[in-house]
Amino acid sequence: MATEYIVPTVGGRAWPVNAVPLLIFGLESTRTARPPWRICHLLRQMTPFQTFTARLTRSVALSEPTKHLEFEMRGLPRFGFVPGQWLSLKTNKLDGEEITRAYSIASPPGNDNRFALCLNRVQDGFMSNFLCDMKKGEDISSQGPFGDFILRPPLRDTIFIATGTGIAPFRSMLHWLLADPVRHQSKQLWLLFGNRTEKDIYYHDEFLRLAAEHANFQYLPTLSRGSTDWQGLRGYVQEHVSSIVWGRSDMHAYICGLDKMIKANRELLKGLGWDRKSILFEKYD
Repeated sequence: MATEYIVPTVGGRAWPVNAVPLLIFGLESTRTARPPWRICHLLRQMTPFQTFTARLTRSVALSEPTKHLEFEMRGLPRFGFVPGQWLSLKTNKLDGEEITRAYSIASPPGNDNRFALCLNRVQDGFMSNFLCDMKKGEDISSQGPFGDFILRPPLRDTIFIATGTGIAPFRSMLHWLLADPVRHQSKQLWLLFGNRTEKDIYYHDEFLRLAAEHANFQYLPTLSRGSTDWQGLRGYVQEHVSSIVWGRSDMHAYICGLDKMIKANRELLKGLGWDRKSILFEKYD
């Protein structure tokens, strides 16, 4: 019997590889079996770039420079995407110059038209400041989803390594995986999340709750400048990877954040005998 790979789709349902849905902006259809990891490439080949209007429904400060923003796609009953993908947002300056920036989706796909972002306010960064200053009910143009930084089948024991707002795609992936035993298949999942101080740990209570509810998920925040009261791990993420994966090369690693951190962890894993194809990453600089 052919292996059936479970892949995400609109509404969070799971589909076998012989009925892979096309995530075409909230619409579902099926095609002859294709490997799930080609979904994104298939979309790019078959779907013309379309512009949609996203309306802000909620804005929450995660820290002084960082916000969690929730949107709904106007005119769409459902917005389909694969956990790990990103959107291209665009707006215009007062002088008419068009500004476009890409942001990872920080929420799992659901049976609705909503999505969330997690982003920093960047000094002199027009788009990040525009988004962070948006008020509830205001709109912005968007295109997507795009990207192939998605879960690779078949699912293995997996380590997710993030720093800062690199947590965004992993929030999407982990919520989607852990929502259904058929998806996570009781595989062991680790989230190693590095930040400077306690106030920089985005979605901390949320991940603690997920870890308490799922015995196969371990949440490991680590701080490089934690206070004396901090009881968790200390140091950079790469200082803790070996203790998780030591003696194994049959896992997947997903890494998201700044280039320096990604390079350090890729070199570490390759030095431990990992195949480079088992190390997936997305850079934010």
